[in-house]
Amino acid sequence: MNALHPDHTLDARPVTPQWVTDAVFYQIFPDRFARSGRVRGLNLQEWGDTPHFNRYMGGDLWGVAAKLDYIQSLGVNAIYFCPVFQSASNHRYHTHDYYQVDPMLGGNEALRHLIDEAHARGMRVVLDGVFNHSSRGFFQFNDLLEQGEASAYRDWFHVDGWPLHPYDDAQPANYAAWWGNRALPKFNTDNRAVRAFLWDVAEHWIRFGVDGWRLDVPNEIDDDSFWQEFRRRVKAINPDAYIVGEIWGDAHRWLQGDQFDAVMNYHFTRPCLAFFGAHTLDHPMNERSGTGRVDAMDAASFAQRMTEVTQMYHPDVVRVQLNLLDSHDTARFLTAVGGDHTAFRLATVFQMTYVGTPCIYYGDEVGLPGGPDPDCRRAFPWDEGTWNQETLSLTRKLTAARHATPALQRGDFHVTHAQGEQLVYARRHESGAALIGLNAGRDDAHLPFTGVTPGDYRDVITGRTVHLTGDTPLSVPARGAMVLVPLE
Repeated sequence: MNALHPDHTLDARPVTPQWVTDAVFYQIFPDRFARSGRVRGLNLQEWGDTPHFNRYMGGDLWGVAAKLDYIQSLGVNAIYFCPVFQSASNHRYHTHDYYQVDPMLGGNEALRHLIDEAHARGMRVVLDGVFNHSSRGFFQFNDLLEQGEASAYRDWFHVDGWPLHPYDDAQPANYAAWWGNRALPKFNTDNRAVRAFLWDVAEHWIRFGVDGWRLDVPNEIDDDSFWQEFRRRVKAINPDAYIVGEIWGDAHRWLQGDQFDAVMNYHFTRPCLAFFGAHTLDHPMNERSGTGRVDAMDAASFAQRMTEVTQMYHPDVVRVQLNLLDSHDTARFLTAVGGDHTAFRLATVFQMTYVGTPCIYYGDEVGLPGGPDPDCRRAFPWDEGTWNQETLSLTRKLTAARHATPALQRGDFHVTHAQGEQLVYARRHESGAALIGLNAGRDDAHLPFTGVTPGDYRDVITGRTVHLTGDTPLSVPARGAMVLVPLE
């Protein structure tokens, strides 16, 4: 029985995309990743300036396509993009036109080129779907502003009275908006025309070639039938499409096999902050950020919690959960732990060797810091002299090992030692086990690699061969790790 959700049973088997189990994702905030120079005539900030809610850096999809060699060098084989559709905001959650990629990003032509280039490399592309709300510039809402009660689209939204006040905060808005933000009028998804419109958008881009949808605040469309039909239509076009929801809490309702394949796994994020950042957590920073208050954990508490997280949902769902250390909605992990690079590297080791699908937030791999929104959405620093080479090298070693080692992708998770600040666990698979030792302490420590099949293993981090006898304590440096995979 699952202690976290005692009514949960494993009788039903959700069908989730196999390719996601083998994926390493890279999340890109398009305005801040790479500027191609092909989109001209724009009033832009200098690249690398302090991010602003209302200003643009001018990153575009042509720029992303030009950096695919770099992205692929990270061991990444899937990209998740924050919204790319036409919008009057740098984050593009204010959608104007769901059928047009923002001209500032290069338009539909740039997305076509990017998808083709990515697919030629065996890489997948997942888009952000913002279906709970649109924007004041969305045509149908604009019609309400122009025509008032006579608008043909009056019932597309939740109107409480007239006139509407989309910009005057001194007046009641008179329409429902996401968290009261007048810039984001909420769709009336009880309206058949709205439902048909949103489902058609989902189908259109899957036919175009995208490999799935990340769904923004999907719990706020509080209607299982909407998401059941969404899934049916998307999977009818591409059965391998990945549907991942932004659900921060308990997601059982959406993960029964009839709605989403997975969710963004913030149940993974918070314990990683708590254990690896225990010495340096910036509590005020986290309290201002999406993750909220995080209290330090020792190894035993962390091991118990992360074991529970592997048991929260059906195993086929757990294997495709999107495991992230941070995102565009939170402070970057590095900043949340007070700038402690060792904490971030330890967390990255855990992320790349844990059950589920790791997702790197662009720039984390080179040590890019950032506080709560908008600071976490900084421009990618393309000056390699500013990069943290130790973190970058470690990331590449870990992703390569993950791709080469079935146990790291598909093995079961078993903690064998958790005491103080030391953790040892195995990923067991029929092809052989991988063994991971983490020393989050400030002194070197001997960790017990016990109860394993004797033999020779390779330490992914140092490249050295290690012989295990089945009862072998090994020295792991302070704030360091050992990742042992079977010799080929």
